[in-house]
Amino acid sequence: MRLSYHILGMLQFFAKYKFFGIVLFMLSAIIISIIYSILRPTKVLQVYAPDRIDTALVDSTVQHVRKYHTIADFRLQNQLGQEVTAADYKDKIYVADFFFTTCQTICPIMTGNMKQLQEALIAEEEVLLLSHTVLPEIDTVQQLQKYALQKGVNPAKWNLVTGDKKQIYELARKSYLVAKSDGDGGPYDMIHTENFVLVDPQKRIRGFYDGTNPEEIDRLLEEIKILQQELHGKQ
Repeated sequence: MRLSYHILGMLQFFAKYKFFGIVLFMLSAIIISIIYSILRPTKVLQVYAPDRIDTALVDSTVQHVRKYHTIADFRLQNQLGQEVTAADYKDKIYVADFFFTTCQTICPIMTGNMKQLQEALIAEEEVLLLSHTVLPEIDTVQQLQKYALQKGVNPAKWNLVTGDKKQIYELARKSYLVAKSDGDGGPYDMIHTENFVLVDPQKRIRGFYDGTNPEEIDRLLEEIKILQQELHGKQ
């Protein structure tokens, strides 16, 4: 009987202080979560400069640059015949690449992966896509328009651009740092690579990705999220 009274007393005690126990447990969980968030290092994407890139992909005039490298201003035409300039990408995150419509090797894969990015980022208004042709003499506005229709390009999200060959060459090798010089057919000939380039709203390069590799596309999507968090944290 005495044991029963003892057990009953314990139950009454716990019942009386049950609410305080729950509150204490919740507060402890919140405090632990806050401490973990503070101590956990936040991943930040590096800023790339020409002196850290394979020299085969970088024009000799900028290979010495170690910091403050940004994408130069440009003026090109998209698949709708509309003028596209750096102002259209002001305050935007964007992914850039170089291709040509008649390429039968890596370009179809790259275009397919750009389409995947378009679909994954369709609701992200602050993220855009930009593909430059390396053969503007073939890839006219009309050719780009035909190609865009075939590939399901959404012009609100993704511009395919053509224009002056010298300007495109200099963008590839002096700004985006992604094209090998060829020169066999003229001073502005080049061989594009499979690289996708992630550019931040300050026009700085924040990442390079193999545009033919599905795992790299997944990494690119994850790093776009990291860049968004970085930018929003500064607002």
